[in-house]
Amino acid sequence: MNKKPFILALGISLFYFQEAKAQEVIKDSIPVTTEEEIFPMDTLREVIVTGSANPKRKIETSTAVSTFTEKDIQKQNPISTASLLQKVPGFAVETSGGEVGNNLFARGIPSAGAYEYVQVQEDGMPVFEDGALQFANADNFFRIDATTSKLEALRGGSGSVFASNAPGGIINFISKEGQNKFNGITKLETGSYGLMRFDTNLGGALVKDKLFYNVGGFYRVDNGIRNPGYKANNGGQIKMNLKYVFDEGFAKVYYKKLNDRNLFLLPIPLLQDGNKISGFPGFNPNYGTYASRNLSKLKIPQAGGGFFERDLENGVNPKVDVIGGEFKYNLGEGFTVNNKIRYTNINLGYTGIFPSGVPTSAADFANNYTTAGGESLPIENFRYTYVDNGQIANPEYVQKVGYWAIDKKMNNFANDLRFDYKVDKLSMSLGFYKSVWKSAQKWNWSNLLVEVKDDVRLLNLVDASLNPTDNNYSRTYNGVTDISWLTRDSEIKGSVNALYFNLDYQVTDNLNFNGGIRYDNNTYNGIVDKAGASLSNLDASNMTVDGGAYNGTNGFNTTSADNSMLVSGGPYHYWSYKVEKISGTLAANYKFSNSDAVFARYSHGFRSPIEEAFYDNYQDLNSLKPTITNQYELGYKHYQSNFDVTAILFSSSLDDIRFSDILSNGQSENAYGSTKNYGLELETNLRLFNRVLELGLNGTIQDPKFKEMRQNGEDLKDNVVRRIPKLYFVFSPAVNITREWRTYVSMNYYGMRYADNTNKQELPSFTEFGAGMSYQLGKVRFGVDGTNIFNTIGLTEGDPRSGVTSGQGIIMARPILGAAVRCSIAIEF
Repeated sequence: MNKKPFILALGISLFYFQEAKAQEVIKDSIPVTTEEEIFPMDTLREVIVTGSANPKRKIETSTAVSTFTEKDIQKQNPISTASLLQKVPGFAVETSGGEVGNNLFARGIPSAGAYEYVQVQEDGMPVFEDGALQFANADNFFRIDATTSKLEALRGGSGSVFASNAPGGIINFISKEGQNKFNGITKLETGSYGLMRFDTNLGGALVKDKLFYNVGGFYRVDNGIRNPGYKANNGGQIKMNLKYVFDEGFAKVYYKKLNDRNLFLLPIPLLQDGNKISGFPGFNPNYGTYASRNLSKLKIPQAGGGFFERDLENGVNPKVDVIGGEFKYNLGEGFTVNNKIRYTNINLGYTGIFPSGVPTSAADFANNYTTAGGESLPIENFRYTYVDNGQIANPEYVQKVGYWAIDKKMNNFANDLRFDYKVDKLSMSLGFYKSVWKSAQKWNWSNLLVEVKDDVRLLNLVDASLNPTDNNYSRTYNGVTDISWLTRDSEIKGSVNALYFNLDYQVTDNLNFNGGIRYDNNTYNGIVDKAGASLSNLDASNMTVDGGAYNGTNGFNTTSADNSMLVSGGPYHYWSYKVEKISGTLAANYKFSNSDAVFARYSHGFRSPIEEAFYDNYQDLNSLKPTITNQYELGYKHYQSNFDVTAILFSSSLDDIRFSDILSNGQSENAYGSTKNYGLELETNLRLFNRVLELGLNGTIQDPKFKEMRQNGEDLKDNVVRRIPKLYFVFSPAVNITREWRTYVSMNYYGMRYADNTNKQELPSFTEFGAGMSYQLGKVRFGVDGTNIFNTIGLTEGDPRSGVTSGQGIIMARPILGAAVRCSIAIEF
């Protein structure tokens, strides 16, 4: 169904409605009494707790930090965690993966994706210690719902002192806690893509002034904006905490259970003509996906006997259990002890369709057929049939796509013990952070043959010049071209041991100095099965399928689908790696007045090698080095009743950045380089006509380039780093038509980027528009939110797994989601 007219009508109606209500704006605008009433949540005066041992008002901090209160999040109603983070300057965020599995690039730092140079936290502790493990992006394990009180997003700055492997910053989601007055919220939401969602949160006191509770969560099911023909997203979470307050401190315990299934979206075929992007014939660029119910069930024989079975409909399925707590006690004489503890256990099932190469004509594919193992088996007299009904198929375009199945068992125990001392104008903190984590994974990847069009179908391919009993008569096994062509059985463990010290000195009422230092003594070790991996096939197998032959007639010798099977299972190689580094930061903040301040900061940090780098270099770990970062910041903050602005100049230099993207052939880039960047981050809000009109602008302009980079013998010095735009911003005008009625428009501009390090394929700039309205009737809030209302085809990445760089003709790229509308009703009580 073409949803564009419906979405366009929604967007146009918003503007017409505002025009019709223009005369009411003057007489029904928000009445002005006091500044606190107009700006009850003045962001520049909020108290910031992230990346600091001495919480301060925002205007007094010497860090680049963006904040989003519960009301801010409610107004934006983000479709995913990544969508909310798009509003943070300095963070270039790709949201095209769906609800999970998205990528964030902090201040122009290139990476394979995920959250490699930032740490995602929940209540000041990591969601998982390393947010960039293979197929385990940090946003897989966190969801925004009615239990979320606030987001604090810090860039650069003190991240290297207060978190592990976080020179790019800290993203801290803060949960609600109970208060003396009972309160709660319930929200129901539906959408144009089969969405049904329920959120709730309840909080209050079990014992007044002493014992408080909070409990909430969500459940959601939908078909996905890119509908695969099954429930794309299905699941939810529950969170609860209990806090006891005593005279000299408090104690808190909490628990979280997350069980969710999410569709992970990957590149689709498109047509590119310079800066013009259009849809591939028969494949909808806004709503199409290679994931399909026709591909959902996989059952393939294994060399050791039995079958490997998988269900694509489970998608990215994290099962997360978290238990934690916090204790704070005033020891007297200016001394305080604070301890945070958290244990996380995760079982992650990950199944996705990963395209390989680009679509080719049916004839060219058959004439140039090659197995995953590199065996050339061309067919001149070919025949295609549909797997589901056996009928003859005449596809125009076909393609191999990967059916990648990964299982990860992960756990993480972390403890942060800190002693604080305050006297007069001096504050000091000494802490010890300990974190141990483990991730064991198994891969079983196969390739499928599909017809390239919406609602893709599996194909069989045979050599019609041969008899069905001849060797290699078929190139497929029930649509599978390469059975278990890549398997992996590996494990990684990490132990973080960090001692940190922070000093804060208030020289005068206006001048503040801040400095911190951190010593890390960390170890990583693991097991690699690569040394024992070997090729196998089923030709000589005694295994029986369908009474002795894989299709009831022919033996496995008649198909090439098993010719590239990879068998893992030892002997295993054991490796160990140690990182011993010192990080530090020094800053000053000067307030000219209660409304104006400037700050300057220098920070030095590092990022340890990522999981794939260890796997690729296990035989010679001496070639691996941590990525070293040096950053400078100069910031200005201004506040007044109708205008606030934060402007931050920054520069960064990084050495030994590792590139380890997994390619579609199972290999890794395994390259490294160094980068430099400088830029400006801007956050500004303008409120006019007694806050009837609100204008918000968050943006970044920068110039991230390689200082050093060689790839396939080519010198890439001074090339722009891949996938990161030089300019991106979000412009958000809103009109408070009456005290109760609000409308908004959002404009998200994402500048031109290069898909690859060689700068040969351009990803054109794009602008995505959203719009919505809300009405507050007492404690009931009605909302309508539209995303990508003009169905823009905006590309966030090319195909980083293909190794192909092309900016003309048929390309593979991952576009943003198509237009969608959500309607909600929330009741506070």
